[in-house]
Amino acid sequence: MLNEKIAAALNLQVKLEAQSSQFYLSMASWSENHGLNGTAEFLFRHSDEERQHMLKLVRFINERGGNSVIPALPAPKNKFSGLHEIFENLLAHETGVTESIHKVVDLCLQVKDYTTHHFMQWYVAEQIEEEALARTILDKLNMIGTDTAGLYLFDRDLGTFLPQDSSAA
Repeated sequence: MLNEKIAAALNLQVKLEAQSSQFYLSMASWSENHGLNGTAEFLFRHSDEERQHMLKLVRFINERGGNSVIPALPAPKNKFSGLHEIFENLLAHETGVTESIHKVVDLCLQVKDYTTHHFMQWYVAEQIEEEALARTILDKLNMIGTDTAGLYLFDRDLGTFLPQDSSAA
């Protein structure tokens, strides 16, 4: 049976992953409405990926004898000044997700739930990739500056970026 504290922490993580999916979806919609179809495609794919992260947690909680709670979600921000704001918000959001995952891992060690600790290591590794990707994108946007040709190429290239299928791990 899943420890109550662990179940509660995992259910909070379910909510955070669901919010991540909605956040990416909102940014994708904004991008699509502003002619940034490559960026929109990238963000739509990431929204789906975040939903898979949530489902992975839901199934784990249930398999361990816990009760996963499907949360109500607040509406995500849906107005942005541009791509810099989107990816700065994205990096800040992913950093917060990392902090939350680290809290779950720490709690696992405190209550000696090594099974959940092992399971959460996948999320730890995933967050390293997510934060690095957001930083790389921000670096590229900073290099582009106000160059519209550079922005065009960035948007085109981002639309063809295919992240590894990390949800299958």
